[in-house]
Amino acid sequence: MGTIVIDTEYERCRRILKDSITSKRYAHSIGVSNTAACLAMRYGLDVKKAYLAGLLHDCAKGLAAEELTDIVEKDGKDVRHLTFNPEILHAEAGSIIARDKYGIEDEEILSAIRWHTTGKPDMTFLEKIIFTADYIEPNRTSIPNLHEIRSVAFCDIDEAVMLICQNTLDYLKGGNTRIDRMTVDTYEWYSKKHKQLY
Repeated sequence: MGTIVIDTEYERCRRILKDSITSKRYAHSIGVSNTAACLAMRYGLDVKKAYLAGLLHDCAKGLAAEELTDIVEKDGKDVRHLTFNPEILHAEAGSIIARDKYGIEDEEILSAIRWHTTGKPDMTFLEKIIFTADYIEPNRTSIPNLHEIRSVAFCDIDEAVMLICQNTLDYLKGGNTRIDRMTVDTYEWYSKKHKQLY
């Protein structure tokens, strides 16, 4: 019988995270972690990095906007373009918390956490995986075109990023939420790339 090897860094972070966020957010984080690992296997990336980045992508969720702002400002970053939307601010703060509280030093993981909400043009493969896994993980149910995006994600990650951005922008345009420019830039970049290929 084979021996099951448990990644000690992942387990250490998982235990801290479980005590730091709500049970619903924790279930989502595990879902993103597992989905990210599957995508990493599909595309030949480092599975451990995907597991960790997926696990910690929402480690700043649940904190008040003032606390998020304080974390980002103390790290020397300008938050004026972020404070209008805590949903975006939590990603910036999350990368700092992952570094300072969870001891993550890998810049690729920290960057994937930083960009998991808005995306950005020309993302690294890990950034695209976390951005996508956050959207398609199994606990998500009521998202338009979710089945199609899940299918596309395992065939063409760039197209999946484009479709996610398109869905997000359509949703935001239907409400009173201010649209972050980076989401628009991300959609336009991946849309242009998709058109060039097809």
